[in-house]
Amino acid sequence: GTEGRAPMACRFLLAVLLASSAWVAASAGAADEVMVPRPAAAAAALTFGEGYTQLFGDSNLRLHGDGKRVHISLDERTGSGFASQGAYLHGFFSASIKLPSDYAAGVVVAFYVTNGDVYEKTHDELDFEFLGNVKGKEWRVQTNVYGDGSTAVGREERYGLWFDPTQDFHRYAILWTNRTIVFYVDGTPIREVVRSEAMGAQFPSKPMSLYATIWDGSSWATSGGRYKVDYKYAPYVAEFTDLELRGCAHAPPASCEPEAMPSGQRAAMERVRARHMTYGYCYDRARYPAPLPECRVGAEVAMYLPSGEARSSDRRRHGKRHRRAGAADSSL
Repeated sequence: GTEGRAPMACRFLLAVLLASSAWVAASAGAADEVMVPRPAAAAAALTFGEGYTQLFGDSNLRLHGDGKRVHISLDERTGSGFASQGAYLHGFFSASIKLPSDYAAGVVVAFYVTNGDVYEKTHDELDFEFLGNVKGKEWRVQTNVYGDGSTAVGREERYGLWFDPTQDFHRYAILWTNRTIVFYVDGTPIREVVRSEAMGAQFPSKPMSLYATIWDGSSWATSGGRYKVDYKYAPYVAEFTDLELRGCAHAPPASCEPEAMPSGQRAAMERVRARHMTYGYCYDRARYPAPLPECRVGAEVAMYLPSGEARSSDRRRHGKRHRRAGAADSSL
């Protein structure tokens, strides 16, 4: 996910979590730096057999490249998915993903960590959900955070992408420590959740496993369910590669603590959020007349409708102006 960018060495290291990984800085336009997690040569991504197991979907999950690439598909019979073999208390989880092209309304591809199979009523979850669309309109990315079974309290954010996620692989990552959660796209942070007293147990705090699934979300995924999955376009295939699990299964939480987010990385995150975020739960006054306690709402609230949707139609359509593959993106 760093095509067209010149990597530079940097000193931002995660103590134990990424002890075998190197973090490199990459240029994302003028003098800005973005911290991009990249594995060291000796820390190759796991093959499917080394770290994962199939969840469902029989022949709709296929392995390629000696187990280094996984294709999961949705057709009239079933979706499909896989999960990590182990559970982790904090970690760094990432994959390069290529989404189905053409008409994909109603299709949901999810890359997430959860413990719902162990803690049915008090589960934790951190989500990347990719929501398909009708032909000619872009996939949207949604992130969400649940803790201690807080499914009645949604913390969704949605973003338009600054590239076409169906044309090439792009890297999506979740960093989870005992103090912070960060979501990344191609090494650029797009969301940070900082643990606070106000969140209490709703900050995820129990071991979780990694999951990747594709399924029929016709009832809600595209325009609130207006557009359904059309199986004449099936199979819908999502491709995964470079699967990384940097978990802290047995380490004390403090060993997984990163340093503070560097200022250049934070500036890049703020630009992405200002230009590409199309919905934020903290700005949804219809749903939450009083913002949830962790929300810090300032003057930027004027950029959002009472529904939490971005006012700017240009922002909502920003994904149409995709950059050429391999070209530097100065819009971040």
